[in-house]
Amino acid sequence: MFESRSRRDFLKIAAGVAATELLADAAIEATAAESPRGEIIVRVTDKTRRYASAPSLRWKPAAAAAGEAIALDPAKRYQAMLGFGAAFTDAACYMFNELPKTSREQLFHELFSPSEMGLSVGRICVGSSDYSTSVYSFDEGEPDPELTRFSVDHDRTYILPMLLEARKVNPELFLLASPWSPPGWMKSSNTMLGGAIWRHYFATYASYLAKFLKAYETDGVTVNAITTQNEVDTDQDGRMPAAMWPQEYEMDFVRDHLGPKLAAENLATKIWLLDHNYSLWGRAVCMLDDPGVRKYADGIAWHGYVGTPELMNRVHEYHPDIKMYWTEGGPDITAPDYQTDWSKWSATFSDILQNWCRCIIGWNLALDEHGKPNLGPFPCGGVVTIDSKTKAITRSGQYWALAHFSRAVRRGAVRVASQSKSAEVRHAGFANPDGSMVLVITNPGSPGTVQLQLGGAVSEAALPADSVTTLTWKS
Repeated sequence: MFESRSRRDFLKIAAGVAATELLADAAIEATAAESPRGEIIVRVTDKTRRYASAPSLRWKPAAAAAGEAIALDPAKRYQAMLGFGAAFTDAACYMFNELPKTSREQLFHELFSPSEMGLSVGRICVGSSDYSTSVYSFDEGEPDPELTRFSVDHDRTYILPMLLEARKVNPELFLLASPWSPPGWMKSSNTMLGGAIWRHYFATYASYLAKFLKAYETDGVTVNAITTQNEVDTDQDGRMPAAMWPQEYEMDFVRDHLGPKLAAENLATKIWLLDHNYSLWGRAVCMLDDPGVRKYADGIAWHGYVGTPELMNRVHEYHPDIKMYWTEGGPDITAPDYQTDWSKWSATFSDILQNWCRCIIGWNLALDEHGKPNLGPFPCGGVVTIDSKTKAITRSGQYWALAHFSRAVRRGAVRVASQSKSAEVRHAGFANPDGSMVLVITNPGSPGTVQLQLGGAVSEAALPADSVTTLTWKS
């Protein structure tokens, strides 16, 4: 009974995404046919304000452009949006679990409720990542090709409870799962730290991942998408859970093992490829050129550590039907601007969205004041910091950048054309399924103004220094 209910929940989410995309199409057509009217609601984050209300603006008949201008064209539409969020790592769930129940309920309402931040996508780890309390898989010990020891008991302590609690606040929460490493006995290194999987364990590993998905579903947490491997092109020098997956390995595994296994098990979980940097765009194209791989691949998952967002557009040029998803990136807990780098993150998000991505998934949702728990080499910070002693919550600059998108851009919204001549000011425009319009503007530099141009109407917005501004209006 529980499994059936979980399956219905997944189908509801999938159907909801498709329906909202159709509604968004209709909304854009209506928007394109009419001039804007009414007030423009303004929200600003800058030196003294955090997603704060500012005086509303009005549209007026167009005149000659003065100064900087952003031209909007809702008739030109691009990708539909899945949502915004971050990762429920072992470390993040551990920190959430450390909060008093009332504090956690308040934080989850703030983060996930559609009436608040409305975070609607998240990433989970299949076993241990570098942000875990320990190194573990779901089948530890000597080789076990029949997976007789398989168990997700580790995750039942605090990971699954946190996911269930978050889904209770936002039932539409879409979850991506990524493995950092197969169990050590499947690998050349005989450990989860570094190395590569043996080919003769491909079928076993496909069964392992299917067992993970079914075990989570049985416990009430349906996983909507999965990648073969987090960061396929590095083993991190054996410093943390990681595994190398050469291109031909990933192609063979998806085409001949994982895809067929999920189909045979009647699992509707989507497969996303790569889960690594923009610089690997050529690998993504080559994998998608294989009809067997393309049969099972829903999209490409991207990280932004190497290369630039424009490289994703090259994959779109070769495979315009493939979906793009951005699945990892977070702040540095040691950076002096950890709490104030909203402009950096908002500009990054705008560039990502301008190059076909349907979601933004940051890295750890929560860590402590030292970027812990962490058994790896990197000094990451959480979207929020939970003090290990006082349990006080601090919000990062990335949090405020996410807020400017997630609070205004709904699932099924469609990105629309927005253009300007400025090399510094970043922007991204959207049409929501309900017909409302959103424009997020990032100004990392000095204060100024910008003229908005939409059809036969214009409006002028003040842009404070080092700021993010979200504008919303009805067509």
